[in-house]
Amino acid sequence: MTSQESLLALNLLPGLGPIRIRRLLDRFGDAEGVLRAREAQLTSVNGIGPESARVIHTWEDHVDLPGELSSIRSRGLSLLTPGHVAWPAAFDHLPDSPLLLYVWGEVQERDTRALAIVGSRKTTHYGRACARKFSFQLAHAGFTIISGLARGIDTAAHEGALAAEGRTIAVLGSGLGHLYPPENMALAERIANGHGAVVSEFPIETRPDTHTFPQRNRIVAGWCEGLLVVECPSRSGALITANLAGEYGKHVFSIPGGIDRPSSEGCNELIRTGAILVTEGSQVLNELSPLPPEARSAAPLHESSPHPDNAHLSEDESQVFAQLSGEECSMDQIIEGSGLPASTVAATLLRLEMKSLARQLPGSYFVKSS
Repeated sequence: MTSQESLLALNLLPGLGPIRIRRLLDRFGDAEGVLRAREAQLTSVNGIGPESARVIHTWEDHVDLPGELSSIRSRGLSLLTPGHVAWPAAFDHLPDSPLLLYVWGEVQERDTRALAIVGSRKTTHYGRACARKFSFQLAHAGFTIISGLARGIDTAAHEGALAAEGRTIAVLGSGLGHLYPPENMALAERIANGHGAVVSEFPIETRPDTHTFPQRNRIVAGWCEGLLVVECPSRSGALITANLAGEYGKHVFSIPGGIDRPSSEGCNELIRTGAILVTEGSQVLNELSPLPPEARSAAPLHESSPHPDNAHLSEDESQVFAQLSGEECSMDQIIEGSGLPASTVAATLLRLEMKSLARQLPGSYFVKSS
């Protein structure tokens, strides 16, 4: 059994958790040493009682390692473990860092330079537009965008990075066999198909529940250099993630919202208690170590005239732009008129927004910028 397979077996064991497994690894040197240890040796480790020691000593009775390995292969997944060049170095300083990550797609060494964007699942047009704008700008600058693939702000953050032709990592609060929410499967496929990765620390068949999402959030907070909260109420999982990022010593940024908007109460409170107020992606970049020029996305990013020469637009952009006018036009109308897939239209509209050629209105309506 390889060292990676031994680590996978430990990760599959029920009821241990990363903190206690870290103590075991420190005591016995590696995962193989833990699995070979006698019960009396195991109970000498803080937090390992007789029942946990018995489960570890008889681990083959409790996990289906061959089945998990077979599922990893059949689904086209891989495992990322400490020591790999792409393993986030920031994890080495976390007491509860994941033991390993299941990966759909590819995590690259450059993904260690990452920014997290989080917020509420129930969003306003303002929140979604801000998330897409900042994600587009930061991904274009070369940072990988980390988020949780949830509805609302997470979804907008991943979409912004894809529109910028940048990289994005989706960290799940479930196993990769139970992607949640299911309606984001197409978005996950786009991410995994050459634009980043969908990752999870949980065994493949783990279903999402109230315990898995907080565990997911610590990975998001621990991986990034800085975390941006876009829109959230006063009680929100995004605030928990932001507080974790602060405890981990990361930069915490927040976008302000109207004082009469419950959806912005959490962001405004973060600013009041010390988060950095930002209104442009450049303000986030100014707080961080610069990236090398070659990290910048090849996608164009510039302010264009609202009446461009079509030679400066891609074929998709020209087709979508041709559907816009000064009158409101729905997403469905643009899709039908352009003949392009919905995912292509969504990404293209965002690029046109970044070029000041299109403007989104509430209800997924669009107009040509004046």
